[in-house]
Amino acid sequence: MLNKSSAGFKFGFQILAIVAALIFTTVVMLLAKAPPLEAFKLIFTGSVGSTGKISDVIVAWIPLLLATSGLLLTFAAGLWNIGIEGQITLGAIFTTWALRLLQDTSLSPTLIILIGFLAGILGGMIWASLTGLLKIYGGVNEIFGGLGLNFVATALTIWLIFGPWKRPGVGSMSGTVPFDNLLWLPQVEGLRMSWWSLGIGLIGIAIVYLILQGTYFGLRLKAVGKNGRAAFVIGIPTGKYMMSAFFICGAFAGLAGATQVLAVYHRLIPAISSGYGFLGLMVAMLINYQALWAAPVALFFAALNIGSIQLPIVLKLDSTLSGVLQGALVLFVLMMDGVRRRLTAKKVK
Repeated sequence: MLNKSSAGFKFGFQILAIVAALIFTTVVMLLAKAPPLEAFKLIFTGSVGSTGKISDVIVAWIPLLLATSGLLLTFAAGLWNIGIEGQITLGAIFTTWALRLLQDTSLSPTLIILIGFLAGILGGMIWASLTGLLKIYGGVNEIFGGLGLNFVATALTIWLIFGPWKRPGVGSMSGTVPFDNLLWLPQVEGLRMSWWSLGIGLIGIAIVYLILQGTYFGLRLKAVGKNGRAAFVIGIPTGKYMMSAFFICGAFAGLAGATQVLAVYHRLIPAISSGYGFLGLMVAMLINYQALWAAPVALFFAALNIGSIQLPIVLKLDSTLSGVLQGALVLFVLMMDGVRRRLTAKKVK
């Protein structure tokens, strides 16, 4: 008989969650009068059907992985950093500002790109610190503070694109004037992917894994997240650690925004965050905040996003169907984990 506390028992519930999510998504497609098998096939071939499509998946994977990496730290501290979308946006704005300021100087392109990344990190940290200050010193729940700052970041982006940074003549929803290709991160010939940005993403999640699993700081951060009052009583400065989590998460979010400017769009566009912050929240919840699983699960979600682009083209379905599958996965995994914990608790009693 399978032990209810064993790894196999837990894995079985995860498989059930995946099957339930697939069934739910299939029912949704049937209600929409779409062939489920054909839709799943299109998502698969749309993500791995060619070298270019695989490259596009990796391009989407990098900012998603960076966003997830930062969120793992705030989740460890017991914080719901919903404002990460705005932090990505501010990273992109600061990077664009730095490049616009330095593009006509005598500085080398490599140095300007480096400064662009640092500016993006700074922008993300500043915006995250506002949420932290509102939470710790203003008593404003980080969910509401973060959501409000997301709206401000979006409005600021639109104002810049149609105002001070607008294209010559008239502003355009396509964004600001693209930067010279000397200020782009080097890309693989014929593809949109940059090895440099891929390296940044992988190093980022490795750093977060080491922080959470192998440092005294990570241990204290998790203590704050588990029970902030108890952590404070034993001498851990909870406010300091929560603020640190916001700062580091903001740095990762800003780095994601900088990557969007320097390696993907090469300019500031209205929806520069591309929803990777909210998607990162789902990835973090799905992996139960375990950094080891962040890279493969984020890659899977990125593949769903890119593969679903084929749905409106071939089946006249909305590409947001992949979002239904992603959300269903998170929902059913959390539900099944709750059921598993309840069964395990009953056995202990």
